[in-house]
Amino acid sequence: MALSECSEKYLNHAQMLSNKVKKRYKHLGRRYAKQNLEIFRLYDWDIPEIRAVVDWYAGHLVVAEYVRKNSDPGWLPVMAEAVAGALGVDMANVHLKERHSGYQDGNRYERVANTGKKIVMSERDLKFYINLDDYVDTGLFSDHRETRQMVREMVQGKDFLNLYCYTGSFSCYAAKGGAKTTTSVDRSDTAIQWAKENMELNNISMETNRLIKAHTSDFLEKARKKGQLFDLAVVDPPSFSSSRDSRHHFDIAEDHPELLRGVVELMRKDSGSTIFFSTNHQDFQLRMERLGWMAGSSSVKEVKEITSITIPEDYRTPKKQIHRCWKIVV
Repeated sequence: MALSECSEKYLNHAQMLSNKVKKRYKHLGRRYAKQNLEIFRLYDWDIPEIRAVVDWYAGHLVVAEYVRKNSDPGWLPVMAEAVAGALGVDMANVHLKERHSGYQDGNRYERVANTGKKIVMSERDLKFYINLDDYVDTGLFSDHRETRQMVREMVQGKDFLNLYCYTGSFSCYAAKGGAKTTTSVDRSDTAIQWAKENMELNNISMETNRLIKAHTSDFLEKARKKGQLFDLAVVDPPSFSSSRDSRHHFDIAEDHPELLRGVVELMRKDSGSTIFFSTNHQDFQLRMERLGWMAGSSSVKEVKEITSITIPEDYRTPKKQIHRCWKIVV
């Protein structure tokens, strides 16, 4: 549907969104270019009636709608055309997505297309393969770029564990930060292969950087039996996930205490070992009473929410927090 054929309501939405995105790009674009950040967010449901998210990918745009049952399939293309026009982006470089809430959040790797096309984009001095079409997520969660930098700055000489590693961006940062070893775990073949490609892209040797395809619960059990220990860990699970066997159903609201207990068991004690635990579940509550330990106990010295310093400027919105993050010191 061309802009000239749209209803007045759509035209109003298109004009508001394009104005907002253009202003945001002017504010962020030049500064982020100096930092070599090629991926950043321009809009995330800032205006209540415009249920969209717009991300910049080095001259490409990903425009997504938070869909509802009564969503009009003609609305999103109109918004995308308006945004592309405002930023001077060719429509061939505009990628449309639908975002769903609820249990579909866990379908991180479900295909929506089969182009197989990956392009390289930069985040600071690292590079990552990005796929803008085949999945709802593109291969890099840019909202955690500050958390990745925190890991890099404290990982020198340490054994690093990355659970639910997705495409391995945290592990790439850790390896570049001088980690003694990195261990990256994910249940998806697609993710593990993608993580391997990202490591090779950044000239990271696989000799001390392991990629393991496994369910997190299985890995934790095997690592505990082997006596494996780590100094720094990142745990960023999906809100929900399921598998063909009921053993591996995961609901973060119910299952995070058991998950975190398992991770704590693998951390070196009395050396300031640290876990970064994060979730994008919008109603999440950390269930301290079910963890079996409290800050200051023999198992854990400190539990501190650090969300405010892990969310970059482009992801800060009044409507919601893109993620929440805690620092757990063992």
